[in-house]
Amino acid sequence: MSSSKNTTVKLNPSTLTDHEVKDNKNYGRVDINNLLDRARKEKSDERRKSAIYTSLFSLIVIIVITVISF
Repeated sequence: MSSSKNTTVKLNPSTLTDHEVKDNKNYGRVDINNLLDRARKEKSDERRKSAIYTSLFSLIVIIVITVISF
């Protein structure tokens, strides 16, 4: 018979955690990657909204044409 022993390993956080990075943030510099990510997200959101409005408009037109044809 073999018995298994459960062990819990506590992991230490890395030396650079988010909290430490925020505290040591240099306010004179801007990270271009953050700006590009924000611009891409806004563009994606804009495309999504435009697709939703276009599909809703098309659906309304199809419903109106269907109702008028009867």
